[in-house]
Amino acid sequence: MTQVDGTECLTGGDSRPPSQVSQTVPATIRRTLPPGFIHLGVSKEIVPTLRELGVEPDPVIRAAGLDPHLFDDAMSMIPFAALGRLYTLCVARTGCTHFGLLVGRRASILSLGLVGRLMRHSHTVGEAVRALVSNLSTQDRVVVPALTGRDGIALLTFAAYQAESRSGPQILDAALGVTVNILRTLCGSGWRPDEVLLPRAAPADQTLYRHHFRAPLRFNQESASIIFSARDLDLRIAGADPMMRALLEERIQQLKGAQGTEFSDDIRQLLRTRLTSNHCSADDIAHLLTIHRRTLSRRLKESGLGYRAITNEIRFEIARQLLQDTQVPLAQIAAALGYSEASAFTRAFRRWSGQTPTAWRTEGDHD
Repeated sequence: MTQVDGTECLTGGDSRPPSQVSQTVPATIRRTLPPGFIHLGVSKEIVPTLRELGVEPDPVIRAAGLDPHLFDDAMSMIPFAALGRLYTLCVARTGCTHFGLLVGRRASILSLGLVGRLMRHSHTVGEAVRALVSNLSTQDRVVVPALTGRDGIALLTFAAYQAESRSGPQILDAALGVTVNILRTLCGSGWRPDEVLLPRAAPADQTLYRHHFRAPLRFNQESASIIFSARDLDLRIAGADPMMRALLEERIQQLKGAQGTEFSDDIRQLLRTRLTSNHCSADDIAHLLTIHRRTLSRRLKESGLGYRAITNEIRFEIARQLLQDTQVPLAQIAAALGYSEASAFTRAFRRWSGQTPTAWRTEGDHD
């Protein structure tokens, strides 16, 4: 296996090798994330991005219902509903429809706190990406990642869960932007994906997207995805410290154990990236959670919900996002959501919203 150098982004300017860095977890990243909140993380870069575009950040942040001082610390915890409002306001105040990408391209592996540090000290790029997928929920329950692959291709996909509808494209642009930065940290600065899929209409000016991703772009897609060679997952990460990795893994497990999320919400998170694939049946989800199918049903019943009800809830969320942010045809949306015919999807959407998908898309603004 090829060894690659990822030492430039270890501790935010600390040039010491990993073995000389303090083997303790910084106090600022030890706090458990309450339900409905998100660590600021990547979105800390909103402040310098606004300034770069000539907009004073504090009034915009206050208009979203947040204290500007929270943006002094990437590990500040804020309601994710407020973060969605903030992204929407930022686009409105700046007139920049790719604001999220500007935020993401400024962020680094350190923006992900404990998870980013665990990625940095993982043995291989594949272990790092799997650490992201398994543990991002300790910091961020809005962006949901998933890793799949076949025929030598890896597909790293992100979904925006329970985000304000108008902020979804910005949040996903930021996620894609920082993830490419992270992969370049781990694989080398010359790394580039094979292709990037974006669930948004193609902008008139794609220059920034092409400059940052350095790869073919496909807009109006069903998911936000980075496609790259599966061989890259085998690359070793130079300077990874096994002792630090063990400490970080232990602390993240403690955080996950103390997080106290509802079981039904965990199922929603899993479905958000899997509903548009062929691996989202109750049996598939039970297998993923390493529990019996009957155990899954029993635990959902205890929360007053059934698997089908949750599945339809997430289908409705995905359908709204694709109808509002993309020009994906109705037949394609129906197929992506598991409907054999567009008419079946139309009937279901009418039950959920009181409108046909076409009428809902035509109406436009639903916030």
